[in-house]
Amino acid sequence: MNEMISMFIDDELGIEDKLNLISKIRHDKSFATETAELLQQEKQIREKVVDHLPSFELKPTFSWKRVIAPICRPMPLTVTTMAVAIIILFFLSLSPELLPHHNRFIIYRPDVSQVEITGSFIEWQRLPMKKLGDSGYWEIQLEIPEGEHRYTYILEGRETFADPTVLTQERDDFGGQNSILHIGEKI
Repeated sequence: MNEMISMFIDDELGIEDKLNLISKIRHDKSFATETAELLQQEKQIREKVVDHLPSFELKPTFSWKRVIAPICRPMPLTVTTMAVAIIILFFLSLSPELLPHHNRFIIYRPDVSQVEITGSFIEWQRLPMKKLGDSGYWEIQLEIPEGEHRYTYILEGRETFADPTVLTQERDDFGGQNSILHIGEKI
């Protein structure tokens, strides 16, 4: 297709270009025929504009009816009710001592390069504490069940050190001090 014809159809020609096109159509019969054919095609294309969308129905792939209907039938309803009751009874039967509490242990010891914690709530295993930048503070966060617990810090892998922020302490069997922590209990 001639570029000039395309620009004419798309209304991209200036006045001078339009005058040149008319002159060329007048003098060149094959050009005039090509222009007329392209204009006919453009007319047909523009006439076939869809003025409405065909209607169709979308069927959902998921249906709540399919999920709820079996539950509402007599037998599944009884089973479902019993299952929910068992779950509720299970959670109600949990003693508060089994429910963990989030506890943050923090100690200020800028003079050491390693701090660990050990205690009854972790079966006296040693857990390393994280140094908080260059602040001199060390911390660890643990889930601890309700009850009375004993613990101590271990400095540099050997020296035990009771928590100075906990007032209740006791002497252990090895000559050191353990701090006593009460979680979820009123003292």
